[in-house]
Amino acid sequence: MNIKLVLTTTVMATSLIASVNASARTVIQNKGSDTLVNVAQAWAETYPKVNPDVAVAVSGGGSGTGIAAMINGTVDIANASRSMKEKEKKLAEKNGQNPIEHVVGYDALAVFIHKDNPATTMSYEQLRDIYARGQKVTKWSDMGVTVPGCKDEIVVVNRQNNSGTYAYFKKAVLGKKGRFRQGTLDMHGSKDVVDLVEKTPCSIGYSGLAYATDHLQMVCISKETGGDCVMPSVATASDRSYPIARPLFMYTNGEPQGAIKDYLDWIKSDAGQCILKEKGYAPIRAVSCK
Repeated sequence: MNIKLVLTTTVMATSLIASVNASARTVIQNKGSDTLVNVAQAWAETYPKVNPDVAVAVSGGGSGTGIAAMINGTVDIANASRSMKEKEKKLAEKNGQNPIEHVVGYDALAVFIHKDNPATTMSYEQLRDIYARGQKVTKWSDMGVTVPGCKDEIVVVNRQNNSGTYAYFKKAVLGKKGRFRQGTLDMHGSKDVVDLVEKTPCSIGYSGLAYATDHLQMVCISKETGGDCVMPSVATASDRSYPIARPLFMYTNGEPQGAIKDYLDWIKSDAGQCILKEKGYAPIRAVSCK
């Protein structure tokens, strides 16, 4: 037999086997919440060690982006830091989708200020006075505070309106009919909020607890002015004592089956929840981590 023919046949067969193996691998498309993207990526990177036949492709873009993909049927799992709205559920049903909600963790939505800012305690009322339309507070001196390196005007940092973090903060702090003030600096992602607040003495912003750094400080929050305040932490998110604690969701089209069910079951297991806890979020239940 021609040796060249044998070699060519062997190479073709090897390539065919590799192609078959690659195509046999299940890929789960996972998209959405910027708050969840870091832990979602950590889950995706770890899971092939559990099941080498499954790959998870993760992308962010905000809760609204993930939910829109679920509505359009272009994603297997949508990540969201807020619940789907009724109009979104109806649109999904109209498109033949049946979104099922899964709580995969809890988060403390932290309010951040510059490390030199002495305003370390705030109430819902004070946050509304800063963030709400028709704002009553525009300068730190309005709160009896002097911030080193700041010309007094408060730089109000917000999230873009497709963000679940934006929607949750708006509903929890401003109220169901509340509206954000005009002139806020609207950041695309949580990391952008933290980076800006860290570098801007006059600023205030909010994002998930997992984005906290040692280069800025978190505000102790009370629901009532003069009431006891609670610091954001994994523990206070878990027991819901922190006023702006929220559940984190994954949505599937119908009850999950097969590889998607296995993946979600693993996320909710001690192994998956310990990864979540390591990333700065609160588990859905008590877990035993090494």
